[in-house]
Amino acid sequence: MNLKSLPNFLTALRICFAILLLAILLYGWELLPPSIHSTWVNYLACLLFCVASITDFFDGFIARNFKVTSLFGEIFDPLADKLLMLAAFIGLLVIDRVNAWAVFLILGREFFITGLRVAAAAKGLRVAASNLGKYKTGLQITAIAFLLMDYSFANATLWLAVIITLYSGYDYAKAYTKTR
Repeated sequence: MNLKSLPNFLTALRICFAILLLAILLYGWELLPPSIHSTWVNYLACLLFCVASITDFFDGFIARNFKVTSLFGEIFDPLADKLLMLAAFIGLLVIDRVNAWAVFLILGREFFITGLRVAAAAKGLRVAASNLGKYKTGLQITAIAFLLMDYSFANATLWLAVIITLYSGYDYAKAYTKTR
């Protein structure tokens, strides 16, 4: 594998990790032998989610710094990110660790912003991601990792992520309206 294809490989790997994460969250407890404590599913799911999240950083870092961007990456990188979050949230909803309204607000914002990006692209505009968007992503990843580990304070972190997510969506929409 050469450096040019590495970002696309990491994006595809993240999509596979999303599928595996959902499978672990839905069926992990059934697959464990009785002698292994069920918290190992939490550890495995959290580890997989964190590794998948790290691939997002590296595929972008490599693509930007080595100028190996591609149409595949432009389309599938954000899709892979959303699939990973979707897999985590669906799994957490099924195992009853997350509030459905929090998931709806976060994913609703993601769909809304994706729609704005498509509208902007159709007009030949580009609205750059702000630092607030990067903080939003980091906080969402942290909240999901805490939820996967079933920490008592995880829901408080999630609601903080919801607030930052909604605010960053507002900030992005405001930037979009200024470019029109």
